[in-house]
Amino acid sequence: MKSQLAALLLSGPFIAAGGVTFAHHSFAMFDTAHPIQISATVKEFKFIIPHVMLIVEVKGRNGVAKKWILEGRAPGLLVRDGMTSQSLQPGDEITATINPLRSGGQGGSFAAMQIKFKDGRPVVAPKGSLGNN
Repeated sequence: MKSQLAALLLSGPFIAAGGVTFAHHSFAMFDTAHPIQISATVKEFKFIIPHVMLIVEVKGRNGVAKKWILEGRAPGLLVRDGMTSQSLQPGDEITATINPLRSGGQGGSFAAMQIKFKDGRPVVAPKGSLGNN
């Protein structure tokens, strides 16, 4: 009986810590079937774990600017795509094709390859364009 109690008490922290792994959310809140294109000004670019956050200002048809929060993949995955913590700076004007929030709120998810500067230059060079395959 004592050995069973000891095993239970010793395994408790491992079981509790394992829940953190499963607490990670999915991208189901984003509508991947109906992407939209936005024009925006970068306010903040947070290259953080678990997901990169891009905070932008988007002007509506009425000319009123609203803050949108865009969520990207994990920093390590975006680095593989060619994005770094310096890829976007506050004040950069961009266009992006995003997966909007299903709720209709001001936000969505982004992919590095779907963001361009206002002049049309890609934020991330397409693979193979610089000799890297």
